[in-house]
Amino acid sequence: EQEILDYCKMNLAGYKRPRSVEIVEDFPRTATGKVLKRILREPYWKGQERSI
Repeated sequence: EQEILDYCKMNLAGYKRPRSVEIVEDFPRTATGKVLKRILREPYWKGQERSI
């Protein structure tokens, strides 16, 4: 994880760099194989008034 952040720090502008990196085993997918991005985002939006 730290290697990824270091790479981003060297190659991306400050406003484009991720604040954190989380590695997961598998992505949640639909029956047709598409990634369910909203399920990946849910934990990060808990406690917020609204999401993007």
